[in-house]
Amino acid sequence: MIVGVPKEIKPGENRVAILPSGVAAFAAHGHEVLVERGAGVGSGIPDAQYRVAGAHIVAGAKGVWERAELVVKVKEPIGPELRRMRAGHVIYTYLHLASDEALTRALMKKNVTAIGYETIQRDDGALPLLTPMSEVAGRLAVQKAAQCLEAASGGRGILLSGVSGVKPAHVVILGAGTAGQNACHIAVGMGAHVTILDIDPARLRYVHDIMGGHVTTLMSNRATVGEEVVQADVVIGTVLIPGARAPVLVTKEMVKQMRPGAAIVDVAIDQGGCIETARPTTHAAPTYVVHDVVHYCVTNMPGAVPRTSTYALTNATLGYGLALADKGLDRALAEDRALRRGLNVHRGRVTHRGVAEAFGMDCAEF
Repeated sequence: MIVGVPKEIKPGENRVAILPSGVAAFAAHGHEVLVERGAGVGSGIPDAQYRVAGAHIVAGAKGVWERAELVVKVKEPIGPELRRMRAGHVIYTYLHLASDEALTRALMKKNVTAIGYETIQRDDGALPLLTPMSEVAGRLAVQKAAQCLEAASGGRGILLSGVSGVKPAHVVILGAGTAGQNACHIAVGMGAHVTILDIDPARLRYVHDIMGGHVTTLMSNRATVGEEVVQADVVIGTVLIPGARAPVLVTKEMVKQMRPGAAIVDVAIDQGGCIETARPTTHAAPTYVVHDVVHYCVTNMPGAVPRTSTYALTNATLGYGLALADKGLDRALAEDRALRRGLNVHRGRVTHRGVAEAFGMDCAEF
């Protein structure tokens, strides 16, 4: 199979979808790998390393898209990439379609097969390709929140950890999944006063245990969310429903009642966001202020640390990518239920129930 790796063109996106070691693995299995010139530069990986590993370096994206059968990316196709898609392409990347009807319909119209990293799900509910980026985003969320609290960013001028004789910041984390747990770990480590909410008591017990009791855990409902949010210096939203739009947990009215200069980081913005006042931002212009509250809502947060993110992501994506190339689409999907759950669009139809429900479409499950 011909595997294509174009350079990412989303603003601020410096990750790349494959490492030289991944190229070597595909080549060892008899596949041809096309890598667009400069695709790995943002992650500190020069073309020469790909060439040594067995890749063919292609001068531009056009040549990659024209020849590739399996297109391996990091983020959803945008702009000229939408025009370069053709019937029969298998596109393997993060999609987050439940928050993007236009992209969903474009994939349907082009008659491509689109497999979303974020919806590949094992029988135990684990999301193996989302987990590494959730780890990065959760940890990075606290770092960005600390910056948002600085006076220069429009924040309250609070040091997250406080100092002797001065209270630390109060950080409220919505969701105790992978991103929430990682945000909790970093926030507690930095000395903040942390409250984490979730609807699953087992997750809360786990967080309480691993943090040695240095965190307040609360069952999530509208009342407790409202009470905690209005008292918070920082709110970090990490809630996730695999493949579906994130539920809105924090309303405009709650945001209005927050302290002037407080900060919100909506990690769930890729799936539509869990804060009503959240809207997508970029690394170039990451924040805005609503009701005197600083919002950070970058849709590709891990792109801020591309080298770490690229290595973490490609460690997880390579195995499924090799299965698609080695077995072909139909056999790979038939033999692996986790991969099959990652199928979002196929032969002009939506095949993931969460995406279909988000837009009132019929679902043609594979």
